[in-house]
Amino acid sequence: MNTLIRFLRKPIASAIVAVAVGFAVAAVVLAVAGFAPGRSFAALFQGALGRPKYIANVIIKATPILLTGVAVAFAYQTGLFNIGAEGQYIAGTIVATIVGVTFDFPAPIQILLVIVSGALAGALLGAFIGFLKARFGIHEVITSIMTNWIMLYLCNFIVSTDAFHKTNSTSAIPINPSGYTMVLPNWKRSEAGIEFLNNIPWLKDVLLKTDLNFGFLIAVAVAILAGILLARTELGYELRAVGHNRDAAHFAGINVEKNIILAMLISGTFCGLAGVLNITGISPHTITTIAAMEGYGFNGLSVAFIAGCSTVGCIPASLLFAGLIYGGMTVQQVMGAPSDIISIMIGTIVFFTALPGVMPLLADVIERRTASAGDPPAPHTEVPPELPAQDRAVRVDNGKGGEE
Repeated sequence: MNTLIRFLRKPIASAIVAVAVGFAVAAVVLAVAGFAPGRSFAALFQGALGRPKYIANVIIKATPILLTGVAVAFAYQTGLFNIGAEGQYIAGTIVATIVGVTFDFPAPIQILLVIVSGALAGALLGAFIGFLKARFGIHEVITSIMTNWIMLYLCNFIVSTDAFHKTNSTSAIPINPSGYTMVLPNWKRSEAGIEFLNNIPWLKDVLLKTDLNFGFLIAVAVAILAGILLARTELGYELRAVGHNRDAAHFAGINVEKNIILAMLISGTFCGLAGVLNITGISPHTITTIAAMEGYGFNGLSVAFIAGCSTVGCIPASLLFAGLIYGGMTVQQVMGAPSDIISIMIGTIVFFTALPGVMPLLADVIERRTASAGDPPAPHTEVPPELPAQDRAVRVDNGKGGEE
């Protein structure tokens, strides 16, 4: 019983319980709709993990929502709510397409140029939102939502211009191949590549039938570095201090306005990078006319909350989210069940992960009942986060029960 109580007090407990409840709710909805839950879930897992190319496609789909999830989680830990991740993502795709079409340098230079320019576009848009917050007190949620729509219509405008419009299509001209970030794009389609891959069926299934690229590795590195930045650096300490209590941070000599802008700039960079990697790594390597939001930023919001706003936690959360979305298509194809059921499942998971206080409250209830039954209560194992060395007070016992 004590082990259960200690587990319920851990942050991961909320995520695990939320996923379990999500599947339970989906099972009930499937049963009421006349579909066998067991067979439906089997189709879901088969569609996400059944073949190497399915796993590769889940990883590809997880890449942009991992980065937007990290962006939302990063901003949230600094006291900001970046609901404009979608617009910053679109900004990255727009600038990546413009630069990728306009220039055609050798691959290493071209890839670096496209990635940096697209990430910079997201960074500038995020910094603009942060500036309006810091300088004029305009809430970031309002400006973020507005910039989402501005970027959507800007994207459609760029697609329609003579300089970038692809004839007889609703898309812009694809970027030059020198900017692609796919795994061995030329070799895998050459005679030597095909001959080699014929001897390794699973690798052939992955490389020839998917747009497997290096984006996910970059996204994982970004998630880890963002976590280190927040938890292990002086800059991260200042950003979190501003997020927790701006007045106290200002009193301590921290430049609050600068840190608000910087937090949104970094968050926007991650979103812009997500857009770039979709352009460089996935066919058709360009932007298209869009009638509504593509959802990468809003999916990133869900991923961030499933992960408890932990940047590293966004890695498994994004894979879970992508697996549910991709595998959900198989449920629809095999069982005939509407894909909305998967959306209900995801919504339920996000709903319960957004209630982090429920599990500790349940642990307290169980502990009280256990104690009233005569068992010793479970010890609290939570340890307050350690402050940086420069903020830690040195306490010395003066021999009189006091401190100095």
